[in-house]
Formats: sequence, structure tokens, C-alpha cells
Amino acid sequence: MNIREAKEQIKRSVSIYLMKDEWGNYRIPLSKQRPIFLYGAPGIGKTAIMEQIAEELDISLVAYSMTHHTRQSALGLPFIVHKDYQGQSYDISRYTLSEIIASVYEKMESSGKQEGILFLDEINCVSETLGPSMLQFLQYKIFGNHQVPEGWVIVTAGNPPEFNRSVREFDVATMDRLKVMVVEPEYDAWRYYAVQRNIHKAILTFLDIKKDDFYDIQTTVDGKTYVTARGWEDLSEAIYLYEEKGYPVDETLISQYLRNNRIVGEFAAYYELFAKYRNDYHIADILAGNAPAEVGERAREAGFDEKITVTGLLLEAIIPWMNRNIWLQDDLRKRMAQLKEKKAAIAKGGTVDEKNAFLRRKQIFDDDVRLMKTEAAEISEKLSNIFRFVAEYFGEGNEMLILITELTVNYGSARFIAEKGCEEYFAYSKKFMMYDRNKELKKELQRIEELGEAARPVFEV
Repeated sequence: MNIREAKEQIKRSVSIYLMKDEWGNYRIPLSKQRPIFLYGAPGIGKTAIMEQIAEELDISLVAYSMTHHTRQSALGLPFIVHKDYQGQSYDISRYTLSEIIASVYEKMESSGKQEGILFLDEINCVSETLGPSMLQFLQYKIFGNHQVPEGWVIVTAGNPPEFNRSVREFDVATMDRLKVMVVEPEYDAWRYYAVQRNIHKAILTFLDIKKDDFYDIQTTVDGKTYVTARGWEDLSEAIYLYEEKGYPVDETLISQYLRNNRIVGEFAAYYELFAKYRNDYHIADILAGNAPAEVGERAREAGFDEKITVTGLLLEAIIPWMNRNIWLQDDLRKRMAQLKEKKAAIAKGGTVDEKNAFLRRKQIFDDDVRLMKTEAAEISEKLSNIFRFVAEYFGEGNEMLILITELTVNYGSARFIAEKGCEEYFAYSKKFMMYDRNKELKKELQRIEELGEAARPVFEV
């Protein structure tokens, strides 16, 4: 399965493990809950999906990489206690509270949530001294003398032995107590996540063209080469900051994140073209609806790679504006609630100074509302201009599908369109739906269309 399918399966498993009966007891007791074992190559986003699942289920998450733990930190430190059994006195060993279990209790206290996921990464790479205890933990959910609290679901992850020399194979008895999910790297599944994480458009458009370069681990005569999803994501963050500082994005930087000479060289060359197209295509003029005729003709005659790149540049230009406008709108809603409370309090007998302070705050608020609405209108016009440009010079093929899809899966742009509307977006999305080009897209479109009917903002104090 791919990482998106794994996420859905884990989310379902966690949901049923947290189901309770009419007396408030867990339908599947902790002792019978099989820990989930996510098995797959490194760097494909296993930790990222755990964060998403916890957020979506509104539960806590405690994550550990087991390669960093000793027997003492995982189990706790031994100490001697005295016990009497049938008239005889004995010295027996006990353990202090495990660091891992303690972290669970601390998370419960800090978050106020009594349920969560305990995620243990690289579970099959523990040291030899810790190995037997980890097998006991997987079977009985106990570290030392201390059990994982009820309401906490155990999810583990590990790498196949070809990716890590320290991997210890689990025996059949242990594997038979786990819910095993084998995950394969797949670009299309990762791309959905990458769009929401605002991965740099140069990376996304490069991988749209060269999907096979998304994930590559090989052993060659020169040693191991590797390119992973984690590497691309970390490189994306570095590129944003390098651009902000005006530093060159070249092979020296890229090779610090991607360890494959061919892919490093090809992406470096592509990024140079990406940066060049930013200027050549007058992106600001396209958004304003004033693209020079020669730019349009060049776009019409461009090859597939160039068209995909230009589509990415247009998205790169418009989506941050949409995200910012939605953020401002949400901030205004919070301020509006505060102003209403203040207004009600003043009506019961506020002082002159309090009334004047309220009027000043309300004036600033009203100015920001006007700014938000003015910007929203400008953004809507720019979005319509993008659709017209793509339709006129690229047609209704892959470029239009990419434009529709990215506007749909990005949270900020999807909300903006749902609440402000965009005739071109809905017209083209329905056209693609007729041909069943993307089932996931259909679900998202239905969701935001329903949202659009009920979420028109009103800012009146």
C-alpha cells in the first residue's frame, strides 16, 4: 500500500481501538489490541502521517525513535524492594517509571487529553540488550513493571534490513501479534501531502515530470545512493530560505539533501530553468490579465515540461495570497467575537475612556475588514486570469487538471474558493468530473461546494 492508504488504515484501527461500550469500557481491551507495525523504506513520511492522524482524531501523540534508547531509558532503572511472602522476607527488583511511559503521562497532563498514540519508530533497530524487552512490550504493552495507559494506541514503524544493517528480524510469534502494514514509496500519494505542506513548486513540477526520481535507493560500486521523500521536504525548506537570503540554489546545496549525482545534476539544471521562467513568463502580468502577446505564443508552443513548470509558477504566485487572505479572515472572526463581548460589557455601564478605546479598536477592525475584502476581490480576479491564460494557451489537458487539483487539495485555496467563489474553477472542475479523471478530486469538490453554501462570512459588530 502507499502512504495515504496506510494513513487511512491506521486511522481506522486507532478509531476502533478507542471505541467504548455503554459502560465506558474499551470494546477491545488494551491487552487484546494488536500494535500496528508500519513497515517500509526510510524517509517516506511515516512520522508525518502519525501527526496528521492524531490531529484529525483530536488525540495526543508521543513519538520516539527507539535507536536513541538504552535499556535503562526504555525500561527504567532497577531498584530493590523488600517483600514478605508466607512468612519469609525477600529482596526483589522493581523498575522506576520508564522515560517513555512517563512521557505519555506528561502529555496527558499538558494536553488535557487522556487518549493518544504512542508512536515508536525504528522499532526493529533496537540494541541487543533492549531487544527482548521490546518483544515483551509488543506482546504485553509493558515497559519494565509499567503498562501503557488505557486509551493509548501503540503504533510502531521499522525499516527493511536492506536499508539498515542494525535491523533485527522479528520472529513469527511476535509478528503474529502485530497488525503489519507494508508501505511502498509512491509519488502521487506523497504529492497530496506535499501540496498541503507547501513543498517548493520547483520540486513538485520537477517530480511531476520525473516521478521515478521521487524515491531512489541503490547500492553501487561507489557505495549507497539515496533520494527520499524526507530529503525532498528538507530541501524544499532550504530552498525557500536560500531564495529569501539571495543565496544560489545549486548542486552544492542540493547534494546535501539528495545523495544521487544524476538526480542532483538534473534537478539543479531544472531549478535554473524554473528561476528563468519566473522572469521570462512575466508571471505578475499573467495574474493581472496583461500577459504580453509573445509570452502567450511562447506558452502555446512550449513543450510539456515547460507548460507544467509555468503552471507551477502560477500556483506558486497565487496560493500564498489565498492562504494569507483566509488567515486574515479567521483572525477577523476572532476579533469580532472579542469586540462583541466588549460592546456588551460597555452597554452595561462602561466609562467614557472604555467607550473611546472600543471605538478605536472597532475602527481598526473595520479598516482590516475592508482590506480583507478588497484583497479577496483582487485575488479572485487574478485567479480568473490564470484560468483564462491556461485555457487559451495550454488547453484543457494535464495543465488544467494540475491547476484544479492543487487548488482543491490546498486547504487555504480550497476554503477561499468555497467562500468567495470562482466560476472558472467550478466550470472546469465539473468538466473533469464528467470524465471521472480524479475520484479523490470529486470528493474534495463536493466538500468545498457544500462549505461554500454555509460559510459566507459576515463581519458586523
